[in-house]
Amino acid sequence: MRLVRGHLPDDTGGPGPARWAVRDEDGDRPLPEDFSLGEALSSGLDHFRRSLAAATGPAVTLASLAAPVDRWTEVWAAGVTYRRSREARKEESHEPDIYERVYDAPRPELFFKSLGWRVRGHGQTIAVRPDSSWDVPEPELAVVVCANGEIAGYTVCDDVSSRSIEGENPLYLPQAKMYLGATALGPGIRPAWEVPDPYDLGIRLGISRGSREIWAGSASTRRLHRRIDDLVEHLLRADRYPYGVILTTGTCLVPESDFTLTPGDEVTIEIDGLGRLVTPVSAVDGIDLWREPPGR
Repeated sequence: MRLVRGHLPDDTGGPGPARWAVRDEDGDRPLPEDFSLGEALSSGLDHFRRSLAAATGPAVTLASLAAPVDRWTEVWAAGVTYRRSREARKEESHEPDIYERVYDAPRPELFFKSLGWRVRGHGQTIAVRPDSSWDVPEPELAVVVCANGEIAGYTVCDDVSSRSIEGENPLYLPQAKMYLGATALGPGIRPAWEVPDPYDLGIRLGISRGSREIWAGSASTRRLHRRIDDLVEHLLRADRYPYGVILTTGTCLVPESDFTLTPGDEVTIEIDGLGRLVTPVSAVDGIDLWREPPGR
């Protein structure tokens, strides 16, 4: 079962208004029209479970998927949580020792990544900055967290990054990671009670250019250097998220220094049990913004 957000077909067969649904082997069972991820996450895991149980009636097929977030969902990220990420940051940086220190420090690196209206979904384009010369996808396990800190579920994340900008100066990290088209989530949220062990999930990354796969790699969350509950505890230590929050847990797959994304590429990220997130690559001006009435 997955919680998905997408578009029902309209009378012409095209995509209609966005709706939340529960996807299982029978299809997509729409949730009530007023369902929101924020309300479902506003208490604890039991409330989240009851919220998903409101999916009743006949199954339909969503015409397309969108990112599994509300417009104002906050997405945060953890960095340097895998050895490969530490090595990649040291390789790119003019000041590599700071990444060595944070890898083993008691306090993790946490930073704001995106609001929901900027997040890209399955089939939607991600982007590379026009002022960056070295850009990579970063496949990550993302944790969906209730307002009380309980973990509600998991999804797939692409934390798109400009390695050239961050490498020039660590203080440029917001520009390297928080621009339009730099965050993708999907295809849906797998409830936590259906993921027996989040520390034993295979992660695969494939990058295609035209009809040819130009980069591929695989890893596992077994290599995660920090505990997920510790990352969540640090995020909530001095802050509150009354409508829940999504926290990505860092990457274990980073292409080598001779590789960079270019418009026209396609990125595929798959995590065991969570699904496959496929996103074409464009320039920033190729991103279509999420346009819905305020408050949705």
